[in-house]
Amino acid sequence: MGKHSELFAQTMGLVYPIIILYGFYIIYNGHLTPGGGFQGGAILAGVFTIQYLTTDTKNVSLDILNRIEKTIYLLLLLTGILIVFYMNQELTLIQKSYYLLLMNTLIGVKVSCGLTVIFYRFVLFESR
Repeated sequence: MGKHSELFAQTMGLVYPIIILYGFYIIYNGHLTPGGGFQGGAILAGVFTIQYLTTDTKNVSLDILNRIEKTIYLLLLLTGILIVFYMNQELTLIQKSYYLLLMNTLIGVKVSCGLTVIFYRFVLFESR
């Protein structure tokens, strides 16, 4: 496509780690503050979008991301079923926190993979 700004590419190279840390911060504090898996996953998917805009190359395997997303969805279902059917006694506050942290992490990874796949599908296959 077009020529990309070297300044933009260098700046975004410095900003990637900050965006990733902020995305994980939103995911891991989702049970305590506003935010959570969906919001953090959307922020993490933004890293892949910015990478495409700075380099204009596809360094991501859509097949692998799609498989990861499906596996995470299965883990989300199994975790919820496990908690409801096998741990039906009252959970302590610590157990609830760990459960919410696990669910936020799984949702964050799933949303990140899903939004990245959607973005690349639109850019690579639907833009013709």
